[in-house]
Amino acid sequence: MEISELGEFGLIRRLTEDIKAENKSTVKGVGDDCAVLDYGGPNRILVTTDLLMEGVHFDLQYTPLMHLGYKSVMVNLSDVYAMMGTPRQVTVSLALSKRFTVEDIETLYSGIRLACEQHHVDLVGGDTTSSLTGLAISITAIGEAPADEVVLRSGARPNDLICVSGNLGAAYMGLQLLEREKLVYYQQLKEAGDQRDQVQFQPEWSGREYLLERQLRPEARRDIVERLRQAGIRPTAMMDVSDGLSSELMHICTQSHTGCRIYEERIPLDYQTAVMAEELNMNVTTCALNGGEDYELLFTVPLTDNERVSQLEDVKVIGYVTEEKLGRALITRDGQEFELKAQGWNPLKA
Repeated sequence: MEISELGEFGLIRRLTEDIKAENKSTVKGVGDDCAVLDYGGPNRILVTTDLLMEGVHFDLQYTPLMHLGYKSVMVNLSDVYAMMGTPRQVTVSLALSKRFTVEDIETLYSGIRLACEQHHVDLVGGDTTSSLTGLAISITAIGEAPADEVVLRSGARPNDLICVSGNLGAAYMGLQLLEREKLVYYQQLKEAGDQRDQVQFQPEWSGREYLLERQLRPEARRDIVERLRQAGIRPTAMMDVSDGLSSELMHICTQSHTGCRIYEERIPLDYQTAVMAEELNMNVTTCALNGGEDYELLFTVPLTDNERVSQLEDVKVIGYVTEEKLGRALITRDGQEFELKAQGWNPLKA
């Protein structure tokens, strides 16, 4: 069987479905944003790791190394926040090809250190080795949360409200913009006979800075976790939006054994996202549902929290949880109902 037949999550399920924890300290293993460990005391330990590969997760032709270092940390901290946790430490492992200089890696680390400083996280170790295929970055984040505050993906219940922070689709539009300008540059380079000094190329970024920031320098939503705590709201299920809203919502529904209804008109969009989608002749709702890399928080809360969650800054209620037998659907602006499909980012899919 080809790995692409299963995709990322199918492969993970196949490799781990029969694994049984042997240690009492393992509270939650594979299948959530973080593993949950109990070493005694009032808090649970949260552990998550991500691997970013050059040519798969990032393109160094338009990704500044400092931004890449910052983003590499953020994608891990986002997982900890998605468990209602507080990140405390990270480890960083790098695989480097010979084309990188010491100064290059110092620049990468300046972004890593900035991310750690802004979120009060300690860099406590890692590993470095050589690579024959480019740059690979593996970061592990360690956090903690009170035992009674840890939020899993499996707690959503019928009639819960479905909420999301920020806006969606902007990071994907930023990626499309970068790829478009890269293509224009190479077309000009080809016309110049591959003479780089003959190409006077100026990318068209004006008015689209927000989209570039969302793609190149995303921010983990610690502020949303803090607002939820201050408001006394404990989500019933939560995860971060890294692979696309539709994929993440399907994960919550699958692990919670529920269905859902979300409304197209309630999906939060930024103005620049809508303008860019129109310029590229793309459906902006499709971009918001499937684009990924937004690193916003998707969560469910009891219906009784409706008034409080509706008052939270930068949080929007987009639908509700249903019985599993009712399926998972998107209600369009004209009232039509379409089945939700997990079409978000999947690096192992054909």
